[in-house]
Amino acid sequence: MAGIMDSVNQRTQLVGQNRLELLLFRLDGGQLYGINVFKVKEVLQCPRLTVMPRSNPVVRGVASLRGGTLPIIDLSMATGRTPLERLENSFAIITEYNNRVLGFLVRSVERIVNMNWEEILPPPRGTGRDHYLTAVTRVDGQLVEILDVEKVLAEVAPVSEKLSDKMMEQGAVTQDSPVRVLICDDSSVARRQVGRCLEALGIEVTALNDGRQTLTYLKKMVSEGHRPGDEFLMLISDIEMPEMDGYTLTTEIRQDPRMQDMHILLHTSLSGVFNQAMVKRVGADDFLAKFQAEELAGRVMERIKHADASR
Repeated sequence: MAGIMDSVNQRTQLVGQNRLELLLFRLDGGQLYGINVFKVKEVLQCPRLTVMPRSNPVVRGVASLRGGTLPIIDLSMATGRTPLERLENSFAIITEYNNRVLGFLVRSVERIVNMNWEEILPPPRGTGRDHYLTAVTRVDGQLVEILDVEKVLAEVAPVSEKLSDKMMEQGAVTQDSPVRVLICDDSSVARRQVGRCLEALGIEVTALNDGRQTLTYLKKMVSEGHRPGDEFLMLISDIEMPEMDGYTLTTEIRQDPRMQDMHILLHTSLSGVFNQAMVKRVGADDFLAKFQAEELAGRVMERIKHADASR
C-alpha cells in the first residue's frame, strides 16, 4: 500500500490547473468511492484499535500512530450502512480535515486516478437532502461517489458555531450599512455553517454550490452593469468543488477587469497540505482552514472595517 502514496507530496503541481487526483476505495459491496489525495497522509492496514467508552458508535476506536493517537471512523457506519466486519482485513485512510488528523476505515483501497474537476459533477437531481454525496464522477465507465466528509464530521464530532458575546457586539456596531457576502461551497453543511455564522452578525448571505455556478453568477452580474466588488463585501470560497475548483475560480475572477477588485477568502478543509504560496499565485486575498466560527467572523469584521475606512 505504501507504493500508492509514494508520490503524494509531488502532486501539488496539479493545483491551479483545475485538476485533482482521487484515491479510490470501497466499503462493503461493489460501489467505488473517492477521496482527494490532497487530504490523505497515508494508507495502512487497520491498526490495533482501543475502544473508548462513551464515544460515538461510528468511532471504532483510537489508534496509536507516529507517537500520537487518532480516532478511526467506520465510514460505512457513518454514512448509514452496516458496520465493517473483520477489521484486520480492512484499511485505514489517514487524513487531515479541518486541522484534525483522523482515520477512515474502509474495506479496500484500489488506486489513484488523475482527473479534471470538470469531470467531477454534482450529485444527480432527485438524490434527496439526506444523502452523503458531495459529487460523482465516472472512472472506466464505473460510477464513483465522492462523500461529503464535512457532513460526516459534523455529525460525528461537531464543532461549535457559536460566536462570543464580544464578537456579536462587534458585529452589531461595526456595520454602517447593509453588508452582503457571497459564499461558494459544494458542501451543504459548510454552506449552512458559514451562513449561520455571518447571519448572526447581521450580514446578508448569497450561497452558491460550486465554482462554475459562481463564475456564471458573477459574469451575469457584470453583464448587467454591476461590479461584484461593489455588491459584495467579499467572496468566501471553498477550494475542492465539482466542475471548477476554488483556485480556478479565483484565477478567472482576477483575469476579468470588472471583477478584479473582489476580495476573495479561500476557506477550505485542505489545512494540512495547503501551500500558502498558492494564495498569492492565483490572486486570493486570504486563506482560512475550516471551520472556525470565531476566526471566520473576525476576518469578516476586519474586512468590514477596511472597507469602511476606504470610503
